[in-house]
Amino acid sequence: MEPISHLLTLKDLTREQIIGLLDLAKKIKANPENYSTSLAGKSIVTLFEKPSLRTRVTFDIGVNRLGGHAVYLDQQNGAIGQRESIKDYAKNLSRWCDAIVARVFSHQTLQNFRQYATVPIINSLCDLYHPCQALADFQTIAEHYEDLGKVKLAYVGDGNNVTHSLMLGGAILGMEVAAICPMGSSPDAQVVLAANELAKVNGGKIVVSDSLDALDGYDVVYGDTWVSMGDETPLEQVKDRFSPYQINQQMLDRYGIGHVLHCQPAHRGLEITSQVMDGPQSIIFDQAENRMHAQNAVLLSLIQPEQGL
Repeated sequence: MEPISHLLTLKDLTREQIIGLLDLAKKIKANPENYSTSLAGKSIVTLFEKPSLRTRVTFDIGVNRLGGHAVYLDQQNGAIGQRESIKDYAKNLSRWCDAIVARVFSHQTLQNFRQYATVPIINSLCDLYHPCQALADFQTIAEHYEDLGKVKLAYVGDGNNVTHSLMLGGAILGMEVAAICPMGSSPDAQVVLAANELAKVNGGKIVVSDSLDALDGYDVVYGDTWVSMGDETPLEQVKDRFSPYQINQQMLDRYGIGHVLHCQPAHRGLEITSQVMDGPQSIIFDQAENRMHAQNAVLLSLIQPEQGL
């Protein structure tokens, strides 16, 4: 398998690389003791321009479980690129740490880091992509379906960075992925185009629709907040438009949905009901746990690839 140098977006990976990361995540989850010293002596900087629960905790504890040391930096040191240039920021950090994990507002920030850093860069969220989340999602789906290439996954709600990563990763894996969004909230057109091209090569299929009837026959439905982090749009302005897209038991029963995912934070009673979130078809908290295992697979593959064999 071709080695991975950075993880900014799943579209930069091959099917073999994604499958390799998922296989390694499965091994780490099953036998964590085998990897408890894999990052011994290694330090990982985690940069956060945005607040976080799952991303911060899973990276911090995950690095610790691999025997490494996580260093958390937030904006108390000044906005990235303002107090000092990203070039200098990246060059300095590269002298001290073994990888940089960054949760940022703009994908351009990550591209700048990749240009100037001499250590691996991991995108833990930006405006366009959320690759670590998607890897955890695919790992969770794979725990319930033997062949990912035969799974039909439908994202319902606002087309965003999570939608983009699911479409791109699913296309590479040969899955059928649908983005079912209200008019005016569809995923980025350029990302859809790229996902369609990847789907053609890998035997997948991409569907974009505003009709809930497109859900018919899908295995997994996926939800997210209706207003993404950093979007100042008042919820009341979009509530009426998004309410028909709420994931509830009636939707699951009508369309024969087997499992439910949500990347959280979830707004119970809005994009998803508590009945569904806490119900037997929900694999949402398995999905949250798998963030740590999938991210640890990424860290090992970038920093100590021989440890992940």
